Amino acid sequence: MSPFGIQLTRGFLPQELEEEDYSKYEILEGIGALVQGEDGLWRLKSLYRVGRLWISQEGKGYVEAEDKEEKDLLIEPGDLGDAKNGDEVVVKRIIARRGRPSAKVILVTRPAHVIVIGYTYRDEEGNFSVRNIKTGEPTEAIMPGMDLKAFKVGTVLLIDAATSQVKEVLGHLGDARVDERISLLLYGREGEKFPSDCVEQALEIPAEVQPQEIEGRVDLRHLPFCTIDPVTAKDFDDAIYLDLASHTLYVAIADVSHYVPYFSPIDKEAKVRGFTTYLPHKAFPMLPRELSENICSLKPHVDRLAFISKIRLDPETLQPLEEEFFEGVIHSKRRFNYDEIDAVLEGKKDTFTETESEIMEWLLPLQKITERLRRQRLKKGFDFRSDEVRLAIDPDHELKETTIETGTPSHSLIEECMLLANKAAAKRFEGDGDSIFRIHEAPDRAKMEELLEELATVGIYVEVSEESESPAIIRAIQKEAQRMGLGAEVDALIIKSLRRASYSPFNVGHFGLGFDKYSHFTSPIRRYSDLILHRLIKADLQKDRERKEYLLRNIEPLCVRVSELERNATKAEWDFRDRKFARWAKRHLGEHFPAQIVEIDIEDTQKGAKAVIKCEMQGIVVELPEYDALLFDRIEVELVEADIALAVIRARQIRKLEKE
Repeated sequence: MSPFGIQLTRGFLPQELEEEDYSKYEILEGIGALVQGEDGLWRLKSLYRVGRLWISQEGKGYVEAEDKEEKDLLIEPGDLGDAKNGDEVVVKRIIARRGRPSAKVILVTRPAHVIVIGYTYRDEEGNFSVRNIKTGEPTEAIMPGMDLKAFKVGTVLLIDAATSQVKEVLGHLGDARVDERISLLLYGREGEKFPSDCVEQALEIPAEVQPQEIEGRVDLRHLPFCTIDPVTAKDFDDAIYLDLASHTLYVAIADVSHYVPYFSPIDKEAKVRGFTTYLPHKAFPMLPRELSENICSLKPHVDRLAFISKIRLDPETLQPLEEEFFEGVIHSKRRFNYDEIDAVLEGKKDTFTETESEIMEWLLPLQKITERLRRQRLKKGFDFRSDEVRLAIDPDHELKETTIETGTPSHSLIEECMLLANKAAAKRFEGDGDSIFRIHEAPDRAKMEELLEELATVGIYVEVSEESESPAIIRAIQKEAQRMGLGAEVDALIIKSLRRASYSPFNVGHFGLGFDKYSHFTSPIRRYSDLILHRLIKADLQKDRERKEYLLRNIEPLCVRVSELERNATKAEWDFRDRKFARWAKRHLGEHFPAQIVEIDIEDTQKGAKAVIKCEMQGIVVELPEYDALLFDRIEVELVEADIALAVIRARQIRKLEKE
């Protein structure tokens, strides 16, 4: 359900609505669909319901029940209005009809599709059409005063889904620069440009910390904090320091909430974006760069405001003895990148400046501590081998090269520090709707059984009983996979079988990490969830009951919003990657490559298989409409089709290869 849908159900104040929802509220209030309760909050009257609409092939609609005590509502074709399949709608129950509970659509609160991206196409017979770039199916497109047939085949169009009007010509599929706009628009991601009022607000913020801003804060500028990030990083939202004498870890996070007030232009835009979107050649930030890469970035050699997580650890057990949060000011002494720290840990660098020596005195012992913390964590949590493919793009926006980014000791050092801070933040709250938690539910039993059935086809067998729990099953699978030399391949299948992590006001723990409580505290520059958590903790520290009540009254729709925005950001990044792979494949049609089968639908083998080809470009997945092989078999394939519009590569199996 959309954030507005949740507000209609749970209750809201009109001034708390997003701008795009206010007109819908006025419509519902005007027709008498809302009632104001004794608590002052507005809700839908009992005759009305908000839910997602599904339309059958026969044209009948159904609105899902949100409560197990309710039944889905039937919407006859004549009562659908302009609503389309997948839309979220407000409906009014029709009492007079007998049989299945019925209703009529009153208002579309969130359309399933707002825009369509199409491209001009001619088939082999010369028939012209505009096709949906997401599905490949024909779609309607109208451009007053223009015959779309005049456009070159492959012209990319932005189309209004409601009116079919062409809003903009985005470019041409022959130009690799168009991929960026396609991927962002397909998944509703914002571009580089911020609204003018956001930029104006950002420019009004001083570029340096002002003396009056330090008053009342804990001054930690004398401590040798440092940051450790990728070589290409431009924003630094976390810095660390370990006090060896007291075994106390300080995790300093950019104090974004100090610079981004509630309801300000930057806050509203950050809520719309939700996350920074990372494409290989460019990041599309959640906050204006004037903030994310400057005053909110924990750069070295300058004062910066920070929100600090201070954690004192037991030297023997490494369990937290004391956890504290406070506003502070730091002065990072050095900006390191991962490669530099790995060189130190591998003994390849042993000469340091005076400042570096001071940092190494605590950083090297901290690395040993984080190694122990990781070993402890993996007794309950999991370490899935999921190597990440990094793409490099040339000046023409074509794929130049790929590299595999694997976790290194420096990555692990920072990760364990951030996990400690995130856990400490989550533990401040009960988990009954009083915060924003990062949750990862245990796997669905049916999914586990499907995975076991699939793995059995390649000789991986695990004994399972009714009492077997998911963690034990997964560990047994990983043990067998390692024995057969298929650890990475099987881990990829395990990840696909797991539920997706998301945000929720109700804590259920984090299965993958093995944590009872977990949240996201450490990246407020690039995640809106973290900014909200900072505000909640500060409201607690300042005993600001009114602010906390406001945040919690809107926390459930906010969790829905950020979870969806996170998924869309990830989908945009994957879509862009697949488009670059398809362009590369277009230049290599007819060539043969070794490959490995990585996915087969065991319930419907007619769907074909997927394989990863082995070449200088790593991570390229091809579809095999026909195949004669088993899961994980090595085969030779020929690239036969690269559909740049749909970002799909198809191949033909040539022969099986001998096992390595």
